[in-house]
Amino acid sequence: MSRLTDTALTALAPAIWGSTYIVTTQLLPPGLPLTVAALRALPAGLCLLLIVRRLPWGAWWWKSFVLGALNFSLFWACLFVSAYRLPGGVAATVGAIQPLIVIALARVVLGSPVKLLSVLGGLAGIAGVALLVLSPQAALDPLGVAAGLAGAVSMACGTVMSRRWKPPVSPLTFTAWQLTAGGLLLLPAALWLEPGLPVPTLQNLIGFAYLGLIGAALTYLLWFRGLARLEPSAVAALGFLSPLVAVLLGWSLLGQALTAPQITGVAVVLASVWISQRAQAGASR
Repeated sequence: MSRLTDTALTALAPAIWGSTYIVTTQLLPPGLPLTVAALRALPAGLCLLLIVRRLPWGAWWWKSFVLGALNFSLFWACLFVSAYRLPGGVAATVGAIQPLIVIALARVVLGSPVKLLSVLGGLAGIAGVALLVLSPQAALDPLGVAAGLAGAVSMACGTVMSRRWKPPVSPLTFTAWQLTAGGLLLLPAALWLEPGLPVPTLQNLIGFAYLGLIGAALTYLLWFRGLARLEPSAVAALGFLSPLVAVLLGWSLLGQALTAPQITGVAVVLASVWISQRAQAGASR
């Protein structure tokens, strides 16, 4: 496949992740973030394991759990702490630093060159996300900011290490290992820290099915496939599409206002993604 096709398929993952907020708030029971995260990862991972019928072997056992922790368990836990302690706009803006962290880690771990266009694209993406979701009344909480930064570092490490550790299996199998490991690590925390899940309604079941099958299994298959074919910094920059889609869904489905700064943010985010992909395309040539 061409680079453009690989990029487009990979971009579907963060675009779909942008629907997580609206699905969670409209279809799922409130106040159970770790339970929701565990039920998003573990059933999807087990379903994929049933399809691929292949378990890790040797060092891939501990590598799968390390990647599962970085890409799912630690990342989602930090994300929820940040979301609870910070206004959504602040949490999203703090998390938007992830592509810049990926650029630095890729240089150290993979020896990838640091490209000026990639750095400019990352900075533009942060500015665009801030315009999309940040309000003048936003307050800062030190623990929330620390959790947001920790989540960005965790996902950035998972992104880079998923490129460094590439097992001789299909992306579907690699996704199954990581989702299952991440879900198993989240389950004890959910059982210990949160009350029991109430009897799910049909609406809840639809939400869980969407987040598990579409928002986890499909999207992370596309994400890890992209990481195997594209530079980590190019893949990470596509993450800016997630808050963009979240804002557009809130405007189109929930009737939320779309302000002039947000419209500017849409343009800046799209420009940042284009700049980042242009940098990697130029390097490939």
